Amino acid sequence: MREEILDAALRLLDEGGGKGLTMRSLAARLDVTPMSLYHHVADRAGLLLALAERVYGEVLGAIAVPTNPCVEIQELLTRYHDAVGRHPQLTLEIFADPKAFAGAVQLITARLTSLLAMLTAEPVLWRDILIDHAHGSGLAIISAQANPQRAVLLREQYRHALTCLLARLGD
Repeated sequence: MREEILDAALRLLDEGGGKGLTMRSLAARLDVTPMSLYHHVADRAGLLLALAERVYGEVLGAIAVPTNPCVEIQELLTRYHDAVGRHPQLTLEIFADPKAFAGAVQLITARLTSLLAMLTAEPVLWRDILIDHAHGSGLAIISAQANPQRAVLLREQYRHALTCLLARLGD
């Protein structure tokens, strides 16, 4: 049942944004009582955390054996950007609810910071620049949802810009 709850919650979030995802709307979508949801998730913040684990957990799990820090950073941020682009409303909700910033999202941030520490004396500054760039570009895909070709172009532009930023970092 938990997986069904998460599937339905992610669809509601993707369809209607954060305001569309309430425990009542989720229960109505699943044709259950709102109270029955609390057997599977503690509250809305717990639901968002579980969604973040599902969506962003794949980012770290899919990284190939690293050959060097820049390559791993490129892979990590490309996968993260893709996840933001697939579920931008989830990213916006995580920004709005600090309790949802945990688990996989924190692990991604920590891994990125440690990789950047191998390349620069300012890993936190570069982490913030690179993550902000991934968020901004990934969230821009919202505007391209009706135009798949534009979404592909935005992804390509992100990858190119990331390559340029990482080249500067390596200098």
